[in-house]
Amino acid sequence: MTFASEIHTFHSGKPQPQSSSSSPSSTFTSVDPTTAKPLATIYTTTPSQLDDAVASAHAAFPSWAQTPPPRRAAILLRAAALLRQRNDELALTETLDTGKAWSETSVVDVATGADVLEYYAHLVAGGLPGQHTRLRPDAFVLTSHEPLGVCAGIGAWNYPLQIALWKSAPCLAAGNCMVYKPSEVTPLHANTLAHIYIEAGLPPGVFNVVYGDGPSTGAPLVAHEGIAKVSFTGQVSTGSKVASQAARGMKGITMELGGKSPCVVLPDADVDEAADVAMAANFFSTGQVCTNGTRVFVPDTLLARVEEALVKRCREGIRMGLPRDETTNFGPMVSAAQRDKVNMYIKHGRDIDRAKVLYDGASDAQETKPTRDGFWVAPVIFTNCTDDMRVVREEIFGPVMCILPYCAEGKTQEEWMPELVRRANDTPMGLAAGVVSSDISLAQDVIRQLHAGITWINTWGESPAEMPVGGWKMSGVGLENGHEGIQAYMRTKSTLVQLGKGACKDVFAKL
Repeated sequence: MTFASEIHTFHSGKPQPQSSSSSPSSTFTSVDPTTAKPLATIYTTTPSQLDDAVASAHAAFPSWAQTPPPRRAAILLRAAALLRQRNDELALTETLDTGKAWSETSVVDVATGADVLEYYAHLVAGGLPGQHTRLRPDAFVLTSHEPLGVCAGIGAWNYPLQIALWKSAPCLAAGNCMVYKPSEVTPLHANTLAHIYIEAGLPPGVFNVVYGDGPSTGAPLVAHEGIAKVSFTGQVSTGSKVASQAARGMKGITMELGGKSPCVVLPDADVDEAADVAMAANFFSTGQVCTNGTRVFVPDTLLARVEEALVKRCREGIRMGLPRDETTNFGPMVSAAQRDKVNMYIKHGRDIDRAKVLYDGASDAQETKPTRDGFWVAPVIFTNCTDDMRVVREEIFGPVMCILPYCAEGKTQEEWMPELVRRANDTPMGLAAGVVSSDISLAQDVIRQLHAGITWINTWGESPAEMPVGGWKMSGVGLENGHEGIQAYMRTKSTLVQLGKGACKDVFAKL
């Protein structure tokens, strides 16, 4: 394992254990979702330690900001190489901390984070050029991109290491420093990443780690006068509070929040492909993905066949088991609180919404809890859902699929499409959307009408480093990844250059 039994605030290039002179710190425990047993004790960052972490970043910023881009890039590339070399042990930490299956963490979590680190290293290796605009023969305007200073990164619990890299890679590549707070639910990766950065050659103070929940550490970090920008990933309600607090200090923000995304199956779709996409859009990572397409719109002409295909795939393809077992592809919920929340929604869907249960893994003979005390929730599919049901309206963040039929029987495209698009967009959130169709031109036409920032056609979930990701409406502000992602960590300086002398000599005379 790559984590210690006790974990402390990290800044100035090393962990900062409590000293007798420091203010007392509370602790919290990282818990293995598979067994509900403790993994490590984490010391909540004290106010003085938070100040020290921000001060450490400020002390490192002038030198790091002036470090030539090729030098910064070389350090980040070495860090990416170390991540890849240690893929298995880092993936095991993610599996222990999140409960995600080893079959996922070993090929996704570390690798996709390293991809983003490499992407931004290569992007800045040759420098980030500005623009030159000639105004007149003796004057021109130059623009340059400058780092912001010290940025705060606040991670989510579902993809801990990947999200830490999505935030720190563009931040550090642009010449900024970061104070990073992992989720208190899955904190084990953070100090390990800090050590990897240091080993790769990152100067002390450029990347720092603080620990705690939102009220104790997150809110003070966002409000800290030494922070220039906040990048947050989490639920909509928390993100709204973070953005509001950051706005008081005129700080920059990137908010990657939740969603209730539509997965739209068009009447011409291949049934098997539609079922495969819907499965990926709902049950990958045990349903704990913000971009999941949990509202699956299916035409009445395909409904029975799609339902049959989904049940078959659930019974034959979902393998709930111990996450470290290589054959497992479906682990527990991340915490007891998340388990209870998802179970509450399932009960509400049955008893209050009166949604039809198409499939319930808890009552299927093949779906039994692998451990007595783990945070297990079996997959559930509701069908014949309506747009006003609570399970359809609210983000559940668990393995719960809602099938919403729409009428296409005997209708032309011009007749069924407007209502389908209206229903798909009928949500205050706009993180992701996807379309399944045999006609790419038709699929693109529908995608253009969907109000979402991340979209897919005939696939779901892949977010390569080159692809900007960010939500519309209540699902977020700003973008991560792609060329656009690094812009959030820079500010533009414009300079007008006057050639020759005397340009201002007669200014007042002309007024």
